[in-house]
Amino acid sequence: MEQAQARVTVFFEDPFWVCVLEREENGRLSACKLTLGGEPTDGQMYELLLSCWRGLVFSPAVAARMRTDGGNPKRRQRTAASALENRGVGTKAQQALRIQREQGGRERKAARHARDEAEEERKFQLRQEKKKQKHRGR
Repeated sequence: MEQAQARVTVFFEDPFWVCVLEREENGRLSACKLTLGGEPTDGQMYELLLSCWRGLVFSPAVAARMRTDGGNPKRRQRTAASALENRGVGTKAQQALRIQREQGGRERKAARHARDEAEEERKFQLRQEKKKQKHRGR
């Protein structure tokens, strides 16, 4: 049976508000970090999630244990209160975000390398053409 859970954590990281979205599917956790401007309201967060969820770029998935809801409503209330008190981002989410950041760095490095090589090739061809023009005596 396929299981999926999502969790949204919003916290203040000077000078911006940050939103970390964690998504668990079949024992794999992936995360996405959004930097927000001012303090978002509940309505703004709901609208953001509805409009942007499909377009969000989540990190590569890491292995995680699926959380199960306790059947007791009082227990769920206690865990919700402790989660509000904690207000931190889980280490698995941090690990997933770190992997995403490293992957983005590798992609940028590869793109920059290809761009630099193309520029060097263009300059080389230009020098060769100038040599030919000079040799021909115009």
